[in-house]
Amino acid sequence: MTIAFAVLLFGGLGIRAYKDLSTPESWSYWKDLYVSPSMSAEVIDNLDPDKSGRGRKALAITGKIGAASATWFREQLDQAKLQPGDIVLMSSPGGNLSQSMIMGEVIRARGLSTAVGTADADGRIKPGYCASACVTAYAGGKVRIGIEGSRLGVHRFTSSRQGEDPVASTQRTMGFVLSYMTKMGVSSQVVEAMSGTEKIRWLTGSEASGMNLVTDPVQRS
Repeated sequence: MTIAFAVLLFGGLGIRAYKDLSTPESWSYWKDLYVSPSMSAEVIDNLDPDKSGRGRKALAITGKIGAASATWFREQLDQAKLQPGDIVLMSSPGGNLSQSMIMGEVIRARGLSTAVGTADADGRIKPGYCASACVTAYAGGKVRIGIEGSRLGVHRFTSSRQGEDPVASTQRTMGFVLSYMTKMGVSSQVVEAMSGTEKIRWLTGSEASGMNLVTDPVQRS
């Protein structure tokens, strides 16, 4: 009876798991969360991006933003135990827009700052880049630190749901991005820059500051 019960139990779980993974979207989520996360993270205890001598704890994340990156990111933050004012250091080519916006909301809700780059074993920042959907995650920072040599890249977000008019769908997507950026205190000029190109446009430091995308420019040494 015990063996029969176990077979039925695990058989039922297996069938349910199969159903849960029967669509490409579900499999992408499970794979990104449990099998091979598209992003990696490292805790840095003493990061000093503005060279003020006041080091702060940071979570450095790198990689493409995947289908489950927002859930993964919350778990990494919980483990790192970052406090308000601590830093999320990111370097990413972009990826899933909805996941990146959720990541930005989480960053803002926890009162964290953001910066673009990578860090070595001693906590020294190296320039990096944050493009496409990564920019919306970066925008979630309560303070958005500029790093000399790092780059922010934007482009138009498109949506191609089956049966939908591509122009109307793209306009709606950009409307969501505009609403999000406005909520985060970023000028609508950044969405204008996004809308102007399908390819990545790398913003200059003065452009990023003028759009209030970067709120705390690091002075050149």
